[in-house]
Amino acid sequence: MASVEVANLMNCNPDTVRPGANFEPSLWGDRFSSFYLDNEAYERYAKEVEVLKEVVRSMLIEAKSKATEKMNLINTLDRLGIFYHFEKEIDEQLKQIFHSHAHFENHEEYNDLNTAATHFRVFRQYGHKMPSDVFNKFRDSNGKFKENLTRDVMGMLSLYEAAFLRTHGEDILDEALAFTIANLKSVDTDALCPFLAKQVIHALEQPLRKGIPRSEARHYISVYEEYDSKNELLLKFAKYDFNLVQLLHKQELCHMSRWWKDLEFETKLPYARNRLVECYFWAMAAYFEPHYTVPRVMLAKVIVMSSVLDDTYDAYGTLEELKPFTEAIQRWDWSAMDDLPDYMQVFYRTLLNLYEEFDREVSKDGRSYSVEGSKIAFKELSNSYYLEAKWYKEGYVPSYDEYMVNALKTAGYYLVTVSSYLGMRGIAMTEVFDWVVKKPKVLVASCKVVRLMDDIVDYEEDLETGNVATGIICYMRQNPGKMTKEKVVDVFNKGVADAWKDINEECLKPNYISKHILRRSVNLTGLVDCFFKTSDGYTHPDKVWKYHVVSLYIDAIPI
Repeated sequence: MASVEVANLMNCNPDTVRPGANFEPSLWGDRFSSFYLDNEAYERYAKEVEVLKEVVRSMLIEAKSKATEKMNLINTLDRLGIFYHFEKEIDEQLKQIFHSHAHFENHEEYNDLNTAATHFRVFRQYGHKMPSDVFNKFRDSNGKFKENLTRDVMGMLSLYEAAFLRTHGEDILDEALAFTIANLKSVDTDALCPFLAKQVIHALEQPLRKGIPRSEARHYISVYEEYDSKNELLLKFAKYDFNLVQLLHKQELCHMSRWWKDLEFETKLPYARNRLVECYFWAMAAYFEPHYTVPRVMLAKVIVMSSVLDDTYDAYGTLEELKPFTEAIQRWDWSAMDDLPDYMQVFYRTLLNLYEEFDREVSKDGRSYSVEGSKIAFKELSNSYYLEAKWYKEGYVPSYDEYMVNALKTAGYYLVTVSSYLGMRGIAMTEVFDWVVKKPKVLVASCKVVRLMDDIVDYEEDLETGNVATGIICYMRQNPGKMTKEKVVDVFNKGVADAWKDINEECLKPNYISKHILRRSVNLTGLVDCFFKTSDGYTHPDKVWKYHVVSLYIDAIPI
């Protein structure tokens, strides 16, 4: 839509010079707003899930099972996306097995690379710091990984996935990652069984640690189905559970779609991207489990508002309008709306109404402090967007250090992470909010991943729009000489890898923050890895996001 038409729609002066942007329309239209729950299918799936769940629970706690068998079962439950039914049992089993394996390097089962690597990854995913020197036995006298390992494709694949759980100083895992990437890329997948070939191809594109749990489960179900020694009961359970949860997600997405439509932003704020489905997906990536319906919908709405906020600063508002707008958000008071242009009043009114709605919901449990935490983060995001807009308007190029102080805020993940706890109950939530407002290392690392990956993929587009205060340009100016764009990208990718090491480190025991809380940071950061590898998947969702939405919200699994 032309800028003059947009200005006329919003009762603005069409002669005002604005940044402007031509965002692609929504891929989905009203597709999800007309969903009606098939109660018969829902009840059938729910009944099957309840029956199968108890059978699997018995399998998991069976006293006669060997440790390796239990670990393989836990890994399968995790990969199939049905682990959440048995979190208590899994935690108890892993704790028992971990403490019984005090000297990992002496256990015979770890002479097998696949077993050692799978156990390593599972233990670390659940916070147990299995030592990386368990892999020393797979190196030769020169400290290099043995060449004969290349014949063990499953073992190499498991080692590859395990290496993404590395922390700082674990050189052996850095070497393992380089070794497995080089050799897996050279594997003739046509010569492998379909089950293994699909896993190798997918893993090289999307490592499990950096994946979206529900998307990874959907993929693994289709792969596991081709496995000769698959457990038919687990497969059946996973299929029924996936379809059951999918119906719930579609119902939530229908609610979100109708909420968005009622806001009338597409006519009142037509400059803003309609990414309602993608915003809900973002929230679902944080937590897909059925019992997280309330926080999931709350988070999705916050992400929608932050997206429109971003476009207001970046794609439409003038600096003269953005100053009082920013001040109004800092005040967070209805009286501040009077000083705003009509279109900003639309946004501001919606924002205050939404947070009042949140407050009513959480105050039932005495959790108003959670709303305050999200407000603080929203105010900070607004302030950082305004500073970025000033730099752009004034043509100011900050030093890279100055840029990063603000850019970690404009990454938006402080707001997203804090708001992911909005509707969560229990788990000593007052302590959680005390922790998160101090911006712990895991949160800063998550923001770094977002910022650096976004700066890489947005570089060319930023140049086209005349935005010179970007991460890559600021870095090159602070480090003059032979610093090319390609070299900066290498530096940024190294920064992303280091940030993931920080995240992994912070998720290991002992820690006083629940794994349920830490998992939000891991899951949210993984979404960025999926959608910002090669392009800005949010602005251009047809390139990557479309496949995930179709597989999770449109196509059920045939049973």
